[in-house]
Amino acid sequence: MVNILFCGNDKVFDGMLTCSLSIVKRTESREPFAFYVFTMDVSHIDPKYVPVTDAQIDFYENIMKSYNEDNKVIKIDVTKEYHDAFDGCPNESAYCSPYTLIRLLADKVDGMPDKLLYLDADIMFNRDIHLLYDIDVSEYEYAAARDHYGKYLLRPDYINAGVLLFNMVKMKENHVFEKAVDQLRNKKLLFADQSALFRSTSKKKMLPQRFNDQKFLHKHTVVRHFSKRLFWLPYPHTENIKQWDVSKVHKKFRYYVFDDILYEYIYQREKFKREEHR
Repeated sequence: MVNILFCGNDKVFDGMLTCSLSIVKRTESREPFAFYVFTMDVSHIDPKYVPVTDAQIDFYENIMKSYNEDNKVIKIDVTKEYHDAFDGCPNESAYCSPYTLIRLLADKVDGMPDKLLYLDADIMFNRDIHLLYDIDVSEYEYAAARDHYGKYLLRPDYINAGVLLFNMVKMKENHVFEKAVDQLRNKKLLFADQSALFRSTSKKKMLPQRFNDQKFLHKHTVVRHFSKRLFWLPYPHTENIKQWDVSKVHKKFRYYVFDDILYEYIYQREKFKREEHR
């Protein structure tokens, strides 16, 4: 079983769906997938911070099962765990959202597998997931690639936390999650959970950039991460183009390699909307 973790509110549905479709479409093995979805209700912070819905989960799971009947989707509400860990902490208004923090609660959830691949929702697989998932992390707490900008501006080994291959046994043994949560409770950090995780790490495996390419798409790229990036033309500016914005992916990036995935996403998204309004 390949174990994947997503985290977010109901707005991550498009990301989970496109990312998961890229995984099943680019992977040759018939080994089943378990997709864990951490979600929560923190609408007291912002009205849009509501959980992934059961209807979204059911629709998502039906699509995944159409590729392999043994695939499964497990929704886990971590509202209580979040309140216990982060209520009132200086990083609740994190640079993205409070949902970036909840991957650090994986040790508080019973039954999580020993090997777990955390993925941000704005990610697409260009090649087989086993090129990443089968990497040996038995002697490490996790494996991650460098942050494209952080490796220049902060430290050469500064990681991007959008792709994390966790060895959950080592993470728990070395109390990495606990240390990170403790830091977030006590000090405002520039990149919140990413910085806290980096500071709490004892031993990490550095991955080549092709396992979390935040700027380019090469033939050897395994994971393309559609994070905010800098463009120089027609003037220096940043844009935050996500894979589900298909017209911008075509116009700005001139990427067509994901079209088989994105066209199925469009079809399934419209089908879901029709079912919602019956």
